[in-house]
Amino acid sequence: MKSVAQPPSALKNVAQPPSALKNVAQPPSAVKSVAQPPSAVDFSVVVKAQVHAGGRGKAGYVVLCKTAAEAEQHCRRMFDKPMVSKQTGPEGVRVRHILLAPAVNIAKEYYVGVVVDRARRTPCVMVSREGGVEIEEVAAKNPDAIVKEWLHPHLGLQDFQVRRLVSALGLAGDQAKTAARTLQVLARLFIEKDCSLAEINPLVQTDGGEILAIDAKFNFDDNALFRHAEIEALFDPSEENPNEIRAKKANLSYIALDGNIGCLVNGAGLAMSTMDIIKLHGGQPANFLDVGGSVTKEGAIEAFRIILSDEKVNGVLVNIFGGIAKCDVIAEALIAAAKEVGFRAPVVVRLEGTNVEKAREMLKAAAIPQLIPAADLTDAAKKVCAAV
Repeated sequence: MKSVAQPPSALKNVAQPPSALKNVAQPPSAVKSVAQPPSAVDFSVVVKAQVHAGGRGKAGYVVLCKTAAEAEQHCRRMFDKPMVSKQTGPEGVRVRHILLAPAVNIAKEYYVGVVVDRARRTPCVMVSREGGVEIEEVAAKNPDAIVKEWLHPHLGLQDFQVRRLVSALGLAGDQAKTAARTLQVLARLFIEKDCSLAEINPLVQTDGGEILAIDAKFNFDDNALFRHAEIEALFDPSEENPNEIRAKKANLSYIALDGNIGCLVNGAGLAMSTMDIIKLHGGQPANFLDVGGSVTKEGAIEAFRIILSDEKVNGVLVNIFGGIAKCDVIAEALIAAAKEVGFRAPVVVRLEGTNVEKAREMLKAAAIPQLIPAADLTDAAKKVCAAV
């Protein structure tokens, strides 16, 4: 799922700060020239790390600076030290871009956003007077502070819904008009751009009474990017896990995790179950990897290359239920991968389904030392957890 930390161009004229934002893409040399005060008398800028992870404020990667020297100091710190938050894992993420935004005097903070309501299977527009913090925290601690309206995908956000939402924010007059326009544009963008998330957090009221969007985040449905070339062009490979990019090119569904047990599975549901049973028996999955039903020998070999390129992996669980995918194809890929890639860690294999007997005979004849056969999924999970 593609993520963008700043709003698309269609939103930039709605409730945006008047001053131009500046992007620092290079560490030391570029920082000083960009972080110059607009005047010697008044300088106040917010230094914001641009990463695809939340929790920036708590991690110290959104900082208000009163001088150019202070801004330069924080830019250098952010470039030099990975940002660690609850969404990044202990290794953190490297900061490659920093946004310098003019500071505003904030009187109140609000949250406005559009998400997919999985239970109702429809987009949901949410607002809250408790902005500036993660909406998940508000939902957990004070769910009554969130007001929702469900968005019809064809009719869009209706005027009566806009009035309810703006009223819930406690706004009136020109402030209400700006908030209403912002909600309408946000909802329209969500549908037109095939978003899975479109949020402004915070939407603020300044001490001068202006309504401004201080920060925005958009997630886009990967499956719809073929009709949004302008969004696809925003993709920055440097912000993504290299193995995830590599897997996408091989038509593999791969997500890196923090554990040490690699998983190669066919089917997303079976992959989730495999990770669950690994954790049940005390292990930690290193990845989600679904090779799909139409996997080829070459695709499966590439899957092994990707899994074993992760230095954290010291054991692999192969769990195949052969329906469309054939067990003998996986067995052939296992044998080839052992020769071409080399198994530097034990590989526990559980196969069931189409051509399973043929596959077992192939693996037995290959006599690969690192290969450990398993009778069923529970047996496989126990064996791989014991092996790492």
